[in-house]
Amino acid sequence: MKIAVIGATGMIGSRAVAEAARRGHTVDAYSRSGRLPEGATEAFSLDTADTQKTVDVIADHDFTILTVVNGRTGDFATDIENHRALIAARPRGRFLVVGGAGALQADEHTMLKDTEGFPAEYKIEADSFAQIYLDYVDSEGLEWSMLAPAPVIAPGERTGQYTVALDVPAGDSVSAEDFAVALIDEAEMNEHTGKRFTVAN
Repeated sequence: MKIAVIGATGMIGSRAVAEAARRGHTVDAYSRSGRLPEGATEAFSLDTADTQKTVDVIADHDFTILTVVNGRTGDFATDIENHRALIAARPRGRFLVVGGAGALQADEHTMLKDTEGFPAEYKIEADSFAQIYLDYVDSEGLEWSMLAPAPVIAPGERTGQYTVALDVPAGDSVSAEDFAVALIDEAEMNEHTGKRFTVAN
């Protein structure tokens, strides 16, 4: 397969590139810096605010992973705007958006972000991911999926094993390496188009 990873130099993106390359896929890496991460075939500069270029990337690949969070620099509103522009542009091709754990459901009526004790420092990020998810749910004619991590995700061991759930946490934590395994499994197996799923160790 020909796979694109947008946000390829971050914790998740770089591991997705490495996992895809490990399985013999052709991997194009996209980031603002245009740096070539280990395992990538080619690297390109891309800002997801450039909607047409992002649409073109999705159209030119068998599967595209978007793992870009502008809000980490304090501007989550830009993330929402960029995804809304992408939805409106109706890209043709399969793509996956990396979501956030705080927007998963604690129960039928309540998201984790709205539960007592949810860390205040992550609330704005979780609100943003919740809106992005709802925007995709309301979209039509797109081959999107969303993978959200467990509440705790950090560099760790690649076991190649994980538990899957839809819309609710599958467990407490997941290694970034096994999260990348799940990303490339979805690229290969195409089991969650039009859905949000989550994984945990």
